[in-house]
Order: sequence, then C-alpha cells, then structure tokens
Amino acid sequence: MAIPFFKEMRIGGYLIKQKLLGRKRYPLVLMLEPLFRCNLACVGCGKIDYPDAILNRRMTAQECWDAADECGAPMVAIPGGEPLIHKEIGEIVRGLVARKKFVSLCTNALLLEKKLDLFEPSPYLFFSVHLDGLKDHHDKAVSQKGVFDRAVSAIKAAKARGFTVNVNATIFDGHPAEEIAKFLDFTTELGVGVSMSPGYAYERAPDQEHFLNRTKTKKLFRDVFALGKGKKWNFMHSGLFLDFLAGNQEYECTPWGMPARNIFGWQKPCYLLGEGYAKTFKELMDTTDWETYGTGKYEKCADCMAHCGYEPTAATAAINNPLKAMWVALRGIKTTGPMAPEIDMSKQRPAQYIFAEQVQKKLSDIRRDEAEAAAAKQQQKASTAA
Repeated sequence: MAIPFFKEMRIGGYLIKQKLLGRKRYPLVLMLEPLFRCNLACVGCGKIDYPDAILNRRMTAQECWDAADECGAPMVAIPGGEPLIHKEIGEIVRGLVARKKFVSLCTNALLLEKKLDLFEPSPYLFFSVHLDGLKDHHDKAVSQKGVFDRAVSAIKAAKARGFTVNVNATIFDGHPAEEIAKFLDFTTELGVGVSMSPGYAYERAPDQEHFLNRTKTKKLFRDVFALGKGKKWNFMHSGLFLDFLAGNQEYECTPWGMPARNIFGWQKPCYLLGEGYAKTFKELMDTTDWETYGTGKYEKCADCMAHCGYEPTAATAAINNPLKAMWVALRGIKTTGPMAPEIDMSKQRPAQYIFAEQVQKKLSDIRRDEAEAAAAKQQQKASTAA
C-alpha cells in the first residue's frame, strides 16, 4: 500500500500547490505518444489508420524528455500506438523516472515479457496493461485470439519481477454489466488495480456502432457498481470520478488536464480530439480556445465521459470540496435514485472535420525533411570525394 499512498500524496501536493498559486489551468498527466504504430488493430481505435509514412515516425528520447520538462505535470502516461515497439522505450522511461515523474506505460502486453529487462522496478513506474474484459470479450475487442492469455501471462511475469501492474479497460456498448463485474472480480484475484473508461467515439474507428452515449454509460456503470457492493475492487480512480460515471455528478471536462504530445506536436485540445497542433506547450495553453470544447459546446464532445477529460475535473473537485469527496468515499457510489441534471446540448457548435488536412500537412513535412536530408547527404558525399 505504500506506493499508491506515496503517489497520491505527491499528486495531491501538486494540486494543492496549483490552487495556492491561483492557476486556472494546469496539467495533471502528460499523455505522451512517441509513436502511433501498433501491433494490434482494435476495432474501437482511432489512432492507427494513418499512412505508413506517419506510422513509421518516432519521437526521439530527447523530444520525450523535453515534453515532460516543458509540460511540468507530475505524471506521464505513455499510450500509443504500442510503446514497446519503440526501440528507445527503455531509455525514455529511465529518463522520465530520473526526473521523478510517475510513469504509466500503457501496453497491450504482447511484447511485455520479452522486454521486461529494459526496465527496473521503481515506485515511479507502473505498467498499465490493456484488457477490455475477460478472455472472449477482450480477444474480440482487439480482433486477435490469444491476446488475453499472453497479457495475463505478462502481468504475472511483471509482478513476479517486482513491477507494479494495473490494467486499463475501455468499455463499449453491448458489454453486459454482469460480465464487467466478473472481469473486475478477476482483476482482484490477479492482484492488480483497474482503470475503466467509456470509449471515446473516434470518428476514424472501424466500429462506429458500439460507442456508448451518456445515458447508457451512466446506467451501465450504476449496474456494475451495484453488483460490486461489498466487494473490494481496486479502482485507480478518484471516488468522485466513479460517482460521475454513475450519473451522480454533473461535471464539465478539463481538456488541459491531460494534454497530449505526439509526433505532430502538442495536440489541440486534448488526447482524444485532434483539432490542430501547437509547437510548444505554452502555445497550446495560450492559443487553444478552451471555451469552445466540451459537452454541450461541441458536437464531437457530446457523449464523452472519458477519464482523460473528467478525472482532472474530479480531482479538482475533491481539492475544492474535500468533505464531499470524503462523503462519497464513506457512502460508496449511489446506484439508485435520480441522476444529476444532464448538460444542455441545444447550443453545441457543429463538428469540424480536419483530419485529412492534418495528415496531408504532416506528409508534406515528412517529404520536405527527407528531401533536405538526402540533399545534405549528397552534398557531404561530394565534399568527401573532392
């Protein structure tokens, strides 16, 4: 129990410091995507359909460390793509741990057992293994049989080597509450913590039929939590975020709470939604029109209840109202009775679709960089020959 307490104390201290400094907007977790390439093709993923020229790009280790320094968030989550494909991932993680950043390395675990030697157990390092449910459900979600068994084997191997391991689950429509509850029982037996989030409706995801809307999300999580009464599921979330998922809190998202840095730059406005890019973190914070994003403001945000936007809101709410957070912790998640009022959607602005434009710009940049590199190499060769 010492490691989670240590982490929570450090992050809680960071939040209190931001409040005392009077900062309105500040990051809690850096979402660092050093590559988009993955060794799976999940039907609910909106990150892996880029052209090969983009999928083959990597952030360097130095770019990753610079992003962490520039952002200043106490925690760095490394999703992707599959970060274990990156040849410098061990070096990247070591550099972040040396900066005393809490690192959550998100992985589908297909390569985890093979690459454990790249890492050392540390209170600053956590493996977050992607598991969307029990065996049949997970293998279907990732479109490949056998992945669940390999992931569980890797979790056990990592724990045996002294690493801290959690699992992260993305929840889609059609996943019965009873099966989710059995999955949570399984994670308890496995001895790992769990983070869960309803899937964001990526416009580019192959499967567009199974994203949850807000009403379905709240009802589903109420049903799940009702089945968990008396059980000790180990959620890696604040109580107020879980209470929000069950429809008992009305929150607006905090898109700057988990800013994303990837091969394009700093993504506007958040990890889930790519509406343009900034060259620096300061430019991201200063030039993004934050007030135009969020549920009730923008169509693409309408059904989002994902942790990356709302966990920072819940964390801030806990700091601002600790008695309320304590009451929820003591009472547990309410699973019956009226829900909190829903946000008015009548004035949200229409969605804009600029994905193709962003991809084309990045491809042009890549071709320009490759042409300049080839010209420099040719010039050097000519100079050597002379």
